[in-house]
Amino acid sequence: MPQMAPMSWVTLFLFFSFMLLMINMMNYYSFTPKFKLSDSKKTITKKINNWMW
Repeated sequence: MPQMAPMSWVTLFLFFSFMLLMINMMNYYSFTPKFKLSDSKKTITKKINNWMW
């Protein structure tokens, strides 16, 4: 069985790298997060813990 030429390996590597990038970009841009903003919690509450050593 003949071995694969190195140029063919480079072509396969570039093809699969391109496909990986395209699939990741499509997944990233097709996801739309749904943020639920409540009107009752407009202020940010901060809890401060003072530790006495």
